[in-house]
Amino acid sequence: MARDAEDVEKPAVPAVARAAALLDLVAAEPDRLGLTDLADRLGLAKSSIHALTRTLVESGVLERTPRQTFVVGPRVMRWATAFSKRSDVATEFARIWDEGTVRLQGATITLSTLDGNDVVYIGARNSENTPWFNFRVGMRLPMAFTATGQAFMSRMSDAEIRYRLRDGLPEPLTPRSPQTVEDVLALVAQTRDRGYSLDLEYVSEGMVCFGAPVLGAANKPAAGVAVSLPAAERTPQTDERVVATLIRMARTISERMGAVLEDQSNLD
Repeated sequence: MARDAEDVEKPAVPAVARAAALLDLVAAEPDRLGLTDLADRLGLAKSSIHALTRTLVESGVLERTPRQTFVVGPRVMRWATAFSKRSDVATEFARIWDEGTVRLQGATITLSTLDGNDVVYIGARNSENTPWFNFRVGMRLPMAFTATGQAFMSRMSDAEIRYRLRDGLPEPLTPRSPQTVEDVLALVAQTRDRGYSLDLEYVSEGMVCFGAPVLGAANKPAAGVAVSLPAAERTPQTDERVVATLIRMARTISERMGAVLEDQSNLD
């Protein structure tokens, strides 16, 4: 049994795993790494690296430069094109829902993008538990008041937020909505600290929302996901379950969009 467990941890095809690791290095440092560099980084014999790079060059996956370093080859573009065709953020949002990987009884789940200082909703699964407020595709709300807006701003500098909001905030949506730019910056700071955003009835009285950014291939926010539920239903246990599901959902979509997430902090 111990041997079986060890086998599970090993790559099924070690040569493919080594090729993938080598391509990751070259993609991260194009035209900088030669055979010796790659051998040192991967902990392999130079002869093994020579054979591996020769195969990849012959396949069009790598190119050797006049400096005897390597760059990613044109064949990779075919794979990138195929990936980009399927990696639309709204499609991935619908995909994980259809796969049944995300279920939160009684909660509304939304997907939005940033347009200027507004978030625009491009996907929504509304719950009957908040009948007084339904998100619609195409709806626009001020980023200063929304959970996904705070999630987007958590990836901005305070200076950028101040510049965006230099003319002040829109009219409050509820008595609880932030009133000043300083209020917004305080909320964004809290979002950065805890790793998710929280709208405490800033958009609609009686409704709270949790938000997180979705990262794209450049590891920059491409969208935001949020989970909304009645404020009266909040408990520490509910919050824990919602946050865990939210982060898992944001992480899943981010990875499918091509983001490189080494650990959970990449979404914080």
